[in-house]
Formats: sequence, structure tokens, C-alpha cells
Amino acid sequence: MFDNDKFITKGIQEEIPLELQLFLWNCIDTLKEQGQELDYLQSFELTKERSDDIFFQKIEHRQGVSEYSKSYRVISNELVEAKIFVIDDGTYSTMMLAEEY
Repeated sequence: MFDNDKFITKGIQEEIPLELQLFLWNCIDTLKEQGQELDYLQSFELTKERSDDIFFQKIEHRQGVSEYSKSYRVISNELVEAKIFVIDDGTYSTMMLAEEY
């Protein structure tokens, strides 16, 4: 799963910085490399977080089958609030905003 061509929707292209897109794809690739069973639906929740006057991008990565959840805090040039799905339909993988689903 997730070994096929990768696509992004117009919403992702317009609203999510490239560095964050690449980070999300890498999160999925890391799970594959670790031998984790992957669900066809990967979910990411991006929120802004502040700690000691430093702003972070908080990323919550989840999947349902083979329950998995991991949080990341990264420094990003542009902080966004979004819910993102990455879906593997067997032919290709698509990253989309939740509202585009």
C-alpha cells in the first residue's frame, strides 16, 4: 500500500506548504519502512501550537485499522489549520483536504 503514484488535490496545492506535504508523505513512508500494517486511509490533523513564544506546526497522524496515532511538532515557515486525508485506492494515492473528500 502507498507504493504507487502520488497525487494532491487543488486544495492541498493551494493551502498546504510543500514542506508540510513532503513531511506527511514521509510519515507514511516511515510507517511502511517500520513494517507497520497500513490502513488505506491515513488522517492528519494540523494545528498551530505555541510554547514559550515559539510557534510550531502540530501534526497528529492517525489511522483506524491497526490503530496508530503519533504527534509531531515541527517548525514551519507557514502554519496552517487543516484536516488532511491520504487515501490509497490500489491504483494511486491521493492527498486531499477533508472538505474535498
